[in-house]
Amino acid sequence: MANRTVKDAHSIKGTNPQYLIEKITRTRIYECRYWKEECFALTAELLVDKAMGLKYIGGVYGGNIKPAPFLCLLLKMLQIQPEKDIIVEFIRNEDFKYVRALGSLYMRLTGTSIDCYKYLEPLYLDYRKLKRQKNDGSFELLHMDEFIDELIREERVCDIILPRIQKRNVLEESNLLDTRVSALDEDLDEMETDEEEDIMDIYKAASSEKRKINRELDRPARSPSPTRGRRSPSPHHRDRDRGRKRSRSRERTDKDRKSDKKHKEDDKKHKDDDRKHKSSKSSKDHRSDRDKDRDRGREDDRHKDRHRHRDHGGRPDKKMSKDEQEIQEANELRAKLGMAPLRP
Repeated sequence: MANRTVKDAHSIKGTNPQYLIEKITRTRIYECRYWKEECFALTAELLVDKAMGLKYIGGVYGGNIKPAPFLCLLLKMLQIQPEKDIIVEFIRNEDFKYVRALGSLYMRLTGTSIDCYKYLEPLYLDYRKLKRQKNDGSFELLHMDEFIDELIREERVCDIILPRIQKRNVLEESNLLDTRVSALDEDLDEMETDEEEDIMDIYKAASSEKRKINRELDRPARSPSPTRGRRSPSPHHRDRDRGRKRSRSRERTDKDRKSDKKHKEDDKKHKDDDRKHKSSKSSKDHRSDRDKDRDRGREDDRHKDRHRHRDHGGRPDKKMSKDEQEIQEANELRAKLGMAPLRP
């Protein structure tokens, strides 16, 4: 009794809603622990709380084919068959992404082709990440828009065979659906408009520059004003011109005076330098003459000393005693008189 569909449930696709899931998978769900403990006697209100507690999506996994909680809640929704407004609220829920994923899969199984395109295509703008359990028990990441694309295009999602739906172009030709406008088309249109505006600005700038150049080329050359018939200047202008000439002549004379003064100062400076140089040179010459005279005097003294040594028998001068000096003086006197010298 716990696994039967409610009495007032409507048949979907001409069959019992629970039969949209294969019998083997459905039997595994009935036997799993999550179905018996968590999904027993669930209502549409309590189902929302269970859906908010989902952590990942998935079908069956493992060697003994265990169903994921996501698949168990999907079967429970097929069993109690909640109203369409509740499923639409599941899809529009932006706070809980796994609640949205559960409502999208249920809408894909039970809804018409028009409902699938109408409610699922806006979810292409949802780029949140989802965690999905694979058949070997490991997990992988995908985005919400990828999951919605799989629901619309693929034949099998979460180990459930999806019913066929009509192609979108068929529904558009039948005027049952409006032409889909992608968000990327809007971005491309904005980019194209921006590029067109930039091109127009460049074209306007180039055309204005070209007009300016043509205007300058077309302008006639200015002819020199004729000298004849020239209007004589007024007295006021004459006085003003004279004043300008005088001021200019004064400026020139002042400049000339300054330059002459500067030249005189430079000449005076050069003369002083030459005098100093000559005086220093003459002083050096005088010094050199003095040194030469001094050297000559020294040589003469040395020559005299040599002669003196020769006169004294070539003996050098030694300090003599008083008696010896007296004997020497006497000998000199005796030599002048022609007498023999005294012996000491």
